[in-house]
Amino acid sequence: MSQTERIISGGEELFLTAGIKSVTMDDIARHLGMSKKTIYQFFKDKNELVVALVKRKLKDDEDQMCAIISKSGNVIEEMINMMKASEDIFSRINPIVVHDLQKYHPDAWKQFQNFKADVLVRTLQELLTKGVKQGYIRPDIDVRIIARMRVMQVEMGFNTSIFPVTEFNTWKVQQQFLEHFNYGICTLKGYKLLDEYKNIHEETN
Repeated sequence: MSQTERIISGGEELFLTAGIKSVTMDDIARHLGMSKKTIYQFFKDKNELVVALVKRKLKDDEDQMCAIISKSGNVIEEMINMMKASEDIFSRINPIVVHDLQKYHPDAWKQFQNFKADVLVRTLQELLTKGVKQGYIRPDIDVRIIARMRVMQVEMGFNTSIFPVTEFNTWKVQQQFLEHFNYGICTLKGYKLLDEYKNIHEETN
């Protein structure tokens, strides 16, 4: 692992647990057992580190989505596999990270917004269109509207003014949203298959 990757990974570990605002470059240096001067050779400030981290995470997410789509036999299986992949991410992330990103790091937030508007919405539209052809997704839905709604729904689940972390588990919120979404877009054929996969997933956990 290169020094740049080590610094990004070290920053990520601290940000995910404590949020971005409360973590200093000193904290990251201590966490990695290196001098702050070394970090500044690669990143001029915390904002630049956050931007690099978000870029890397979004690329990882895109690669993971492509891998899931290429390995799944049908749209329902893809949706279940995406849910399983999301579980790990959502169970580790601190909602304050999303809040801090939006408030204090506009460049990184813009990267995320662009990714959301382009990659996420486009992938979801393709998935839903394919599902309609396979007979698993209701043909009466407008994929352009539903894809955008789903992406905004995920973001809303991280909004701490709607779902305060003292009252709600972030992963449980996302899980409820996703299940509601999945069952809402399925035909009867898709519903039955979704139930089958869901039962298999629950038995293996």
